[in-house]
Amino acid sequence: MTLDYVANDGLCAGDDAVAGDCDCGGSCAEFGAGCANGCADGCANGCADGCADGCDCSEAPEAGPETAPDDCGSASAALLTPVALKAAPSNTGGGKPGKAPRPKRPDFVSTTNACKLCTPLGAMLAFRGVEGAVPFLHGSQGCATYMRRYVISHYREPMDIASSSLGEKQAVYGGGPNLKKGILNVMKKYDPALVGVATTCLTETIGDDVGGYLREFRNEFGDLDLPEIVHVHTPSYSGTHMEGWNAAVRALVDQLAIDKVEPHGKVALLPGFVSPADLRHLRDLVTDFGSDVVILPDLSDPLDGPALEDYTPLPEGGTPLADIRALSGAAAVIECGRSLAMTPTGPSGSSGSAGPATAGRVLHERFGLPLHAVGLPIGLRETDALVAALEAVTGKPLPRRHELERGRFVDALVDGHKYVSGKRAVVYGEADLVIGLVSLLTEIGVHTVLAATGTRGAHLAESIAAVTEGMLPAMPAVIEGADFEEIADTAEGLSPDLLVGNSKGYRYARQWNIPLVRAGFPIHDRFGGHRLLHVGYAGAQALMDRIVNAVIEKTQSDSPVGYCYL
Repeated sequence: MTLDYVANDGLCAGDDAVAGDCDCGGSCAEFGAGCANGCADGCANGCADGCADGCDCSEAPEAGPETAPDDCGSASAALLTPVALKAAPSNTGGGKPGKAPRPKRPDFVSTTNACKLCTPLGAMLAFRGVEGAVPFLHGSQGCATYMRRYVISHYREPMDIASSSLGEKQAVYGGGPNLKKGILNVMKKYDPALVGVATTCLTETIGDDVGGYLREFRNEFGDLDLPEIVHVHTPSYSGTHMEGWNAAVRALVDQLAIDKVEPHGKVALLPGFVSPADLRHLRDLVTDFGSDVVILPDLSDPLDGPALEDYTPLPEGGTPLADIRALSGAAAVIECGRSLAMTPTGPSGSSGSAGPATAGRVLHERFGLPLHAVGLPIGLRETDALVAALEAVTGKPLPRRHELERGRFVDALVDGHKYVSGKRAVVYGEADLVIGLVSLLTEIGVHTVLAATGTRGAHLAESIAAVTEGMLPAMPAVIEGADFEEIADTAEGLSPDLLVGNSKGYRYARQWNIPLVRAGFPIHDRFGGHRLLHVGYAGAQALMDRIVNAVIEKTQSDSPVGYCYL
């Protein structure tokens, strides 16, 4: 549908005011001088398609001024009258003789329910995973309020996000003074070890030089005991929450791990965006290999902590700043995420400068640390890849505890295969989560028919082909930059038996009367979503149990007689 504005004297209006064809069959002059086939003198009303009544219009004139000039090209043509919404004409025929008709412009379809969250939200979560850190949004107050509510609904933990609270004045004159005043207020209230500053759409659009403002801040207030300040560029119109997360992690490494230190032998683990339960399990896995580990970022305690008798401005836990500064002494770096591993080297999101695209590559290129890039360890194959990396770094075999977990999962594959074999699934969410889930589903006998992510350039199809090689009978449909409406339109023709993803897919699971197995972020409609285990052999077992039980429950509830024994 289009909203046309019609010139009072019959001129072609709107987009037709430049060279092109009139909808009535004539042609607009180069600068809107009227239809080439002429207009009727004295026409009082213009047609909705932009031509006067005398131009063989196909529909009655729309309402307009009561009087009109005698000349279609008079100066009053600048006065335009809005008319009602109407369907855009196809304009497949007609046009000025000797001139090819203008091709129909494709309809614009807006995003209605994006399969992603905003970029700075991911950065705020990454900064929350640093000990003593305060996430700080350089933008309007509404951004911080929205993100706090969204995070709290999933994690059920308090989440303070500071803001420079820009208004109309700052949008015109710049937000530097507000940024500096906001950091001073944060220092006074929280006494933070680090302030993680992320930009928003507003400050990126007006062109605020955040790096310059922070240099000025350090010069102006250098006599104070300043916290570390890390900044990252995260306009929401340039990516998803995963781009914000990855850019913030890269910024932490790039701006804090500066000096070469003595080797300490710890494993630097960059796990990606996983749950607190996942982080605790990964820590146990590495330490069971007999090695200390630095996990960056570590949300396991800040966003899943115990109940306290007294209020504390900042929660305990997170990656210590000293460990980040000493990452150059690590024995090796393990970075999780297949789509992240395919990110090309180029302009980074941390400070706008060119350089390595990921935190792991920064450490590898700056200090020569061995880098093991693996997928998110969901399912048997991807967990095996992580274990192989740990065996190479530590020189030790898989500990007995995890060997038994692997064996129990393999046994469960045999036991549960008959319930889910041949079922069809739609999977959506963050790219690396989707890749891991498709790998697991394929291992347990479920055929993924559609895999979708809100991220663009995630190399989703290539990664899915790699993790399912030799197992998947046919590649699923793959959508990047997905909107849930697009996912729904595609999935309805694929007859899925279940959905796997976050809470945003519940509407479609209910509409299609199929189970939704919740995984990832956000999970707003269930309790304990942040304690779901996805990674490792134990995580694969937990996910398989939930998937199999969801299928069994659907079959049981659809049975006309019911049963209580399998």
